[in-house]
Amino acid sequence: MTTIAYIANEFPSPLEPYVTDEITELRQRGAQVICCSGKRVSPNNLSLAERAFWKETRFFQPLSDDELVRAARRLASDRHNLWQLLQPLLWDRGASPGRRIRSLGHTLMGAALAEQLAPLAVEHIHAHHGYFASWMALTAARLLGISFSFTLHGSDLLQRADLLSAKLRACRFCVTLSDFNRQYILRNYPATPAEKIIVQRLGVDRVPPCPTPAPAAEGEVEAEQRRLCLLSVGRLHRVKDYRFLIQACAALRDQGLEFICWIVGEGPDRPALESQIAALGLQGRVHLIGYVPRTDLPGYYRYADLVVMTSKSEGIPVVLMEAMAHEKLVLAPAITGIPELVEHQRTGFLYQPSSLPDFVSAVSWIHGHRASLAGIQRAAAASIAASYNRQRNLRAFAQQFLARISQSDGNYAHPVLQQVRLSV
Repeated sequence: MTTIAYIANEFPSPLEPYVTDEITELRQRGAQVICCSGKRVSPNNLSLAERAFWKETRFFQPLSDDELVRAARRLASDRHNLWQLLQPLLWDRGASPGRRIRSLGHTLMGAALAEQLAPLAVEHIHAHHGYFASWMALTAARLLGISFSFTLHGSDLLQRADLLSAKLRACRFCVTLSDFNRQYILRNYPATPAEKIIVQRLGVDRVPPCPTPAPAAEGEVEAEQRRLCLLSVGRLHRVKDYRFLIQACAALRDQGLEFICWIVGEGPDRPALESQIAALGLQGRVHLIGYVPRTDLPGYYRYADLVVMTSKSEGIPVVLMEAMAHEKLVLAPAITGIPELVEHQRTGFLYQPSSLPDFVSAVSWIHGHRASLAGIQRAAAASIAASYNRQRNLRAFAQQFLARISQSDGNYAHPVLQQVRLSV
């Protein structure tokens, strides 16, 4: 039986169900998976299934005094690997002094990870996301003399690529979510062998068709046609750029458009966004809904007319996949891997990134042509079913993952693995 340690910055997380999905799929294929989390998380807001994962997860922040001492001893006793780990902290490009200091702490956490994994006969460590947990994974793998891999999404590659050169040099392989990401890695880190980088899509479940609603009275139809329901789902964080969305809502109101905008999610930007909504007089139109369990999101998708995204950085967003699976119109910026998911005017709509006029114009046009866009909605759902099926993509992930870790170091020419996109 293959024994794998799987670590994320925060695990389990209701915002990242694909991590538990991947662990479950690997276990179903006979792998023993040890769940690890860089930070201790609260069991609040976790589902029953997520709480079961929480109970078995090993947490590494904060570390006890005893764990810190043992981790420091392990690092000090292996001076060759300690020097190999310190070199990128000192000289790799792109990291600020503050991030280099934090990475030193993450190196110590990686040694603590190695301490816990040493007696468990772990053969491989995988980190989901390229944030600090991936440096922990690299550190532990080096100290244990085993291989490691990691998954890159969006911001962890494009905005916070801390020590990424060292991670790409050291990893057995790197999983990423889009062709855009793969080409970005190969272009910006040219020493990386192309066969190291696997493109593996995420996915969503098929959405059963909704019952046809009863016919409404004529006046109700006219009222419903006048009012547009916008929906955006995501963490209230600056990378999601909800300030842009709220500013766009003010412009739509000034144009006389009747609409309501729901922003579903929670995060550190809430106070600033509440202040912006009040300053622009949008209290009756823009609503910060807060955290909503994933099981309750379908109700919001079904009611929405248009699902919008205003992020500055993304991988290929699951939110858009879910909306399209619900046969909803979507509008998103033409950035990163999003155009691989949303084909403009065929399965959804794209706008020029950071262009408020283009976004507002697109919303107004969609509102005026809603009655004729059913074909786009059906094409969106068909596209998701064909290329972003959750179960099929999970099977492809596990197949590639287990085949890769079974190879000897440096051998990336396995014929099955030359297909970097098995899921499409």
